[in-house]
Amino acid sequence: MRRLSVPGHVPPPLEGRLRLGDPPDRPDAITVNSRHLSRAGRPWFPVMGEFHYGRYPAAEWREELLKVRAGGVNVVAAYVFWNLHEERRGVFDWSGDRDLRRFVTTCAELGLDVVVRIGPWGHGESRNGGFPDWVLAADCVPRTDDPRYLALVRPLFEQIGAQLSGLTRADGGPVVAVQVENELHDQPGHLLTLKRLARAAGIDAPLWTATGWGHARLPADELIPLFGGYPEAAWDTAHDGWPRQSRAHYFFGPGRDDDSIGADLRTTEAAGSDESHLARYPFATCELGGGMYTSYHRRPIVTAADIAALALVKLGSGSVWQGYYMYHGASQQIGELSTLQESHATGYPNDCPVINYDFQAPLGEYGQFRESYRHLRLQHLWLATDGPDLATMTLTMPPGAPADTADRETLRWCVRSDGRSGFLFVNNHQPVETLPAHDGVRFAVELNGRELVFPSEPVTVPSGAYFAWPLARPVGRSLLLTATAQPMCVIDAEDPVHVFTQTAGIPVELVFDATTVTAIEGPAAMTGDENPATATATATATGTRTRTRTGSGTRAETGDEGSVTLRREGDRVVVTGLRPGPGCLVRVSDASGGRAAVLVLDAASALTATRGRLWDADRLVLSDGPAVIDDGRLTCYGRTDLIRIFPAPEFATSTDGVFGLLPLPAPPPGPTPQAGVELVAPPGPARRPVVDATSGRASAPTDADFDQAAVYRITIPEELFARNVPADSGEADEVLLRLDWVGDVGRAYIGGRLVADQFWYGPVWEIGLRRFRDLLRKHGGLELRLLPLRADAPVYVSPQARPTSYPGGSVLDLRSVTLVRLSRALLPPMSPPGQVRGW
Repeated sequence: MRRLSVPGHVPPPLEGRLRLGDPPDRPDAITVNSRHLSRAGRPWFPVMGEFHYGRYPAAEWREELLKVRAGGVNVVAAYVFWNLHEERRGVFDWSGDRDLRRFVTTCAELGLDVVVRIGPWGHGESRNGGFPDWVLAADCVPRTDDPRYLALVRPLFEQIGAQLSGLTRADGGPVVAVQVENELHDQPGHLLTLKRLARAAGIDAPLWTATGWGHARLPADELIPLFGGYPEAAWDTAHDGWPRQSRAHYFFGPGRDDDSIGADLRTTEAAGSDESHLARYPFATCELGGGMYTSYHRRPIVTAADIAALALVKLGSGSVWQGYYMYHGASQQIGELSTLQESHATGYPNDCPVINYDFQAPLGEYGQFRESYRHLRLQHLWLATDGPDLATMTLTMPPGAPADTADRETLRWCVRSDGRSGFLFVNNHQPVETLPAHDGVRFAVELNGRELVFPSEPVTVPSGAYFAWPLARPVGRSLLLTATAQPMCVIDAEDPVHVFTQTAGIPVELVFDATTVTAIEGPAAMTGDENPATATATATATGTRTRTRTGSGTRAETGDEGSVTLRREGDRVVVTGLRPGPGCLVRVSDASGGRAAVLVLDAASALTATRGRLWDADRLVLSDGPAVIDDGRLTCYGRTDLIRIFPAPEFATSTDGVFGLLPLPAPPPGPTPQAGVELVAPPGPARRPVVDATSGRASAPTDADFDQAAVYRITIPEELFARNVPADSGEADEVLLRLDWVGDVGRAYIGGRLVADQFWYGPVWEIGLRRFRDLLRKHGGLELRLLPLRADAPVYVSPQARPTSYPGGSVLDLRSVTLVRLSRALLPPMSPPGQVRGW
């Protein structure tokens, strides 16, 4: 039995200390105390995703922001890279893909808040950290209060202020926060100067932030320190193994800092380890790794579980502001004067791709949905409902918690609670080093004068599992004491429906406070006594029941889906034997006559869930392909035959449990045309490794090195984009060119223009063609140049991707070239006959 006692009294947060927030008389004021943020007088839990507008086609912003929103993100963060907007001194460019105002306005139209990271230095793997070359050539000391440097910054801030005019909170706009600088750990006075300069330029927001990692010294009470944590680190050396600093992010605990982020650029060690001063601020993040980029010398693979487990650990450890970097991948711009990526040539320790900034993010460089998108969305659905309560809760660690990050044997768990209710968090996943399964697991949590012991029978927490379970949480007006299932959301209806998902294959058990319920009905009508006061009955459960209309009749198909047991144990009512799925609905009545329900989905179905307002009701949509809801319209990506909708609309063609089924329009007939592949020139001798003298790290091939590359001509059929839709309309389907290859570095050109590149690291290389449609029509295809990887190349590649052989000392193989159309199906707003079907 794993035991923990939660303090009965949680001290109130410190109020009124921070010089931040909206005026208190504003009805929807954003305020902040030492524990959490509030909005309109209620705790507020932001979920923030980084999306770099200047590195993505403006014509596609709206579609991509809708995907971001559908993933449960409600705040968009974006760097304003100085070198994108003022590459030549005094010549500013805010047009096209650089149109900050259009981007922020689009966010506002979609109900998304915005955090602008105004720099002036930003990093983001940008050339000079975002500084134009002329700034470094100027006679000044950058990133200090040197008046000569501030004179260069002031016009930039004035330009940003003009772009944001009318879009700040004071004017009813979406800008809720401003970050100054980035990774500046030893200049608190300069950070305060930048804040003053920004305000003078018309840039303002209720919240001001700065990165806090590296034990940064910030001006007290002026800026909220934001933290981060990554599953891997492309800025680490090419050593073979998992970066030491990433390990800590898979252990629960009160620590916030990560000295490793930005350490490759710091000239001094981070000072001290005391975090006591952080108690003045809420635990907020801006760089939880949504993935990881590839540097030339280090090319890790980051999995969905790596990303989602880390995010859950931060939630369990006390985060009240989840911020992901990157949430949406992007492509580096090529400037008028130079390429704009971080590189050895510009004095940085890492060589980055010229263009590729995919970051293995939940949404890829071309808007691809990744598996991590679904796993994070599951957490975000939950935060949309329970985030405000979670924000007020504090961390309690159990006795015997792991004492150091080398411990792989102790089960990692904790509780966040406000003294009355809470959530139990478990993490049994970390990258690279597999954690063992834990058998015979039960928990005993003393909470609010009551000991909660669960599950009734010991369970196994398998290797790789990570989840959160509720403790003493309301279901309508009843009290759910414990559940061995993770909360997802609450569907607003006449009788609210609390949606849960099964976790790690563990049997689902619901335990209610017997004094708060008068009746419980299982997934099918229960036989025997349903009164919780005397309940001992067992009932047959039809976990999934399908009804299909045939004329005026109804055909019902049922099967033996197991049995649901309802039993009284003292002051508790225990429900077991549930079979999670679309039909697993438990109805609960309380003493006041109110009703609510618990819907328990299986894990696979839960990962397909999207929530939104559809056909005049709050609904949950289960779709094999990702779904996006916008203004009553539902768009499904990929080849999905039908969708499940709860509550089921009257016009559903059939049912699956309590979900209605709707067919989707069929994709265009016929196969996607295939690309032609022609080897134009074989590769020359493999390039000898080049090591940068300053960093000691391998350097990427230069333009001249690609004269020895294998050259392929990839022909793109003209009929692929036969629909007469303007390329910049956002209406054409994306088409991915998928290159399954192994080697060192690849580049793709259209008409001599570099359009994509990749440091090979294992996964298939995908290039989105929609944005290049006009170029492809003009030139008929693209040119692919691939360099072989030498066996002795001083680069790190994840073990699961490493070549098994190097014929002749190097390897290069283009295994396949395919085209994949990312089709979309649209269900428009409808005026359904009759009322929406309830449960």
